Amino acid sequence: MSPSAAPRPHPVDPARVARARERVPTVAQAADVSAVLSLMADPTRARLLYALDVVEELCVGDLALALDTGEDAVGYGLRILRTAGLVTRRKQGRMVYYRLAEGFPEPLREECLRKLVDLSHGPVTEED
Repeated sequence: MSPSAAPRPHPVDPARVARARERVPTVAQAADVSAVLSLMADPTRARLLYALDVVEELCVGDLALALDTGEDAVGYGLRILRTAGLVTRRKQGRMVYYRLAEGFPEPLREECLRKLVDLSHGPVTEED
């Protein structure tokens, strides 16, 4: 800002400021969203969530085959996702099957995961 320019009084648009305040998540809610997104920042974990969304439940070996990766990487990713409460497991004899946790955020599954993939294909441009 140049020295001669007077600062604008705020808010410039009180109605939009009020609407934004109503819709912006709290700091705690934003921290929760950031934590979930950071879990999904790992390609293996993101792919695990996709796979479990599509087929509902698989064991570690089958997930490794589906993702074309090692069982160790799959097991580690599942452990982190399970600790975060995004994935649950069920034992049947010696087999352990993994699935998305009950109440897994539906909007996250339906919109965010797919949107993140779309965004990864290229830069987003804003029209002014």
